[in-house]
Order: sequence, then C-alpha cells, then structure tokens
Amino acid sequence: MPTDRTGLALAESGRTRPVTGSRRGARHRRRGRLVLLLVAAFVAGAGWLGGSALLASMRSPVCTIQAGGMTETFDPEQTANAALITAVAIKRDLPARAATIAITTAYQESKIRNIRFGDRDSLGIFQQRPSQGWGTPEQILDPVYATNRFYDELVKLKGYEQADITTIAQQVQRSAYPEAYRDHEGQGRVLASTLSGWSPAGLTCRLDPATSHAAPSEVAAALHTQMGVSATTDSHGLTVQARDERQAWAVGHWAVAWAQTYGITRVAVGDRVWDRAAGGDGWSDGTATTTVRVSLG
Repeated sequence: MPTDRTGLALAESGRTRPVTGSRRGARHRRRGRLVLLLVAAFVAGAGWLGGSALLASMRSPVCTIQAGGMTETFDPEQTANAALITAVAIKRDLPARAATIAITTAYQESKIRNIRFGDRDSLGIFQQRPSQGWGTPEQILDPVYATNRFYDELVKLKGYEQADITTIAQQVQRSAYPEAYRDHEGQGRVLASTLSGWSPAGLTCRLDPATSHAAPSEVAAALHTQMGVSATTDSHGLTVQARDERQAWAVGHWAVAWAQTYGITRVAVGDRVWDRAAGGDGWSDGTATTTVRVSLG
C-alpha cells in the first residue's frame, strides 16, 4: 500500500483519506488565515463606515457661538429660535438679561425647538399650556406670540434683571423642575450676549449650500416683525442702516442665524463678512460699521 511522506498508510481507493497531523495543521492554518482575512476586511469596512459617519457628522450644519471666553454649538433650528427670542427682547427694548432668562427657559423646556407636544397640553418653545391661560394652541405654536407672552409675564416681576435665574424662570413658568433651569444658564448667556450684539462676530454657521432662497421682502418682513428693524430691499437682498454698531451686529447675527431657513448666502456688517461658501471660517477681517447687507441666492 502506498504511503505518504509521513510514512502513514494512505486510504485505499474509494475510502476516505485519513487526515494526518501535518494535513490537519495545514487545513487549520488555511482556515485561520481565511478567518483572519475576513476579520480584517470586516474591521476595515467598519472603520470606513465609522469614519464616513464621523466625517458626515463633522459636515452637518452647525452654528458656533463664542462670547465671554465660552464656546457653544447649536444646530441651525436652535440658533434661529434663539435669535428670534433675542430679537423680540430688542424690539421691546428689554435688557440682554431678559433674553438670557428666556433662552435659558426655552433650552430647558424644549431645547429651543418649536415642538408640537409636551407634558399634558404643553406646546411650543416655552412649553406653555393653553389650559393655564397662555393662549390657544395655534397662538402658542407661533414663536413670536409665545416669546411675547413669556416677556409679558417676565416684566411683571420686579427686579428680574438681578434675580436668580431659577427663581425668576420658575415664577414665570411654574415648572415642576425649577432647579433644572440653572443647568442651561451658560448657554442662555452666550446666545443672548452674541445675538443682542454685545459680542461682535461671535456667531458663525457652517451650512450646506443653499438650493433656494426666500424673497428679500420676506426676510425684511421677518426682521421687522421680530426685531422691529426696517430694511430696504432689492432683487439680491436687503440693506439695514442700524442706529449703532451693536444693533448692526444684532441684525448681522440674526441674519446668519436664519441663513439656513431663508437661503442667505452672505452677511456683511461694514467690511466684515460671513460667507456661507466659506464654511465655518467665521467673519473676515475688516471694519464694522452700522451698515448691514444681507445677500440671498
């Protein structure tokens, strides 16, 4: 009977060949290499997918606020709603502290989103309840109305400008979790300071390219409704002559905050420019003046 190189008898014709120690080891090694290659391919694929997800998240639209040594990031919806809350405070000639209180409250109640649900019948940015006299559901879901109603109650409280935020927000909202407001005061302060114009060039947004844009008259009407500031329009955008540089920055930041919604592509405060195409590079160098130019399309 023939033998293999190990001296062990080979199986007879038609019978299963016995697996020798060397062949068994070789087969195991081949399987090991195959498993190793499959694992390596899986890890590489998972790494590629993970890296792609990470890159996608890094490219997602985001707005960055910098003021007083603090940096916070928000998505465009949150930033636009915070700009609206601040603009209404400006229109009512309220101090930036009022906007801080309102934004902090909105952050705790809804993450600064105009949501259509909540605890029991709570609705909107401030989670106001129709059953508690805040207005009809339709009114509460109008952010301008809801913000004005919040300020209506806030200004009734003597000394709110210096009051502890938990105390004052609770007196307005009557929340079941009053201590939670304190957790978001930092975000509220940074947003209010920047959006009210006290922190020049403090807001920048990295957005996707604009695929459409609103009519300049629509943007001018929103600015007037929210902030009480008038603008002149032409076919490409709108121009504001602010009363001072702080108001100019408030208008400029408002426009950047609403850039995703309205398709705004460029905002200039004097010679300082935020350009949508530049990503998150921020404002260019230059001299700020009281002239604000907002470009669309």
